Amino acid sequence: MIEYRLEKLLDLEYYTEGPAIDREGSLFFTTLTGQKILQWLPEDSVKIWADGDCPNGQVIMSNGEHWFCESRKGCISAYYPDGSFKATIMDRHCAGYSFSTPNDLITDPEGNLFFTDSVRKDGKVFLVTSDGREKLIAGGIDYANGLTLNPSADILYVAESYGNRILAFPLTEEAGNKTRRRTLIDLPSHSSGNPLKNLPDGLATDLEGRIWIAHYGMQAIHVVSSEGVLLHTIDTGLPLTSNLAFIKDTPGKKELLVTGGYSEPGPGAVLILSVVF
Repeated sequence: MIEYRLEKLLDLEYYTEGPAIDREGSLFFTTLTGQKILQWLPEDSVKIWADGDCPNGQVIMSNGEHWFCESRKGCISAYYPDGSFKATIMDRHCAGYSFSTPNDLITDPEGNLFFTDSVRKDGKVFLVTSDGREKLIAGGIDYANGLTLNPSADILYVAESYGNRILAFPLTEEAGNKTRRRTLIDLPSHSSGNPLKNLPDGLATDLEGRIWIAHYGMQAIHVVSSEGVLLHTIDTGLPLTSNLAFIKDTPGKKELLVTGGYSEPGPGAVLILSVVF
């Protein structure tokens, strides 16, 4: 059993995504239609950190830069630590393939970049290594969405939204081979039978290897073991729970930044979820 507490940090005009936390403890999130990246400061104030073009997933790099999926432009952009635009990192092409709707992105401890292209039927997952090599990890995913790595960074988990499942890919020379991918878990379905009510979205992995899943449409966060067993379901109160990121991750106690909203394009909200095991 777990105990949890939800605190609403903000109500906003627009649906939110892209949660991230910097080394100073500032919280960041994006508003897609609002075209803003917002920063919540430790002294409990919020400000516009940067302007984007439908900014979605984001990752904060070791040098303090923020990299964003800009879904409307079909690119990944880099911003300096002060919020000013630096450069376009990827623009509609990677590893000899085109992409149109970059959604989420993560990096591993070696600085390698993974990102998803969210389209129906043939969504893709790409890898760009720290030395610039590009690779298609997987295609043929029905709306590739959130992604996360296991603690040893040798398994990549990907949310296949319209499959309502989490896929696992071993990061070996055979990564991406369809015979190597496997379904980690088929997720619970909404009682209405409406597929738009059960779309797994953002993912995060804790230190113990459990996968935390923002389940868009299900108003839920699921906690799943590395073996694919559903351990816990948390009702967030946000019908469109979009994404999550760890603020604190210690044995027995977790604190997460949770994004989403009540409809798209809005209104949106940002939550803090505290969990004790």
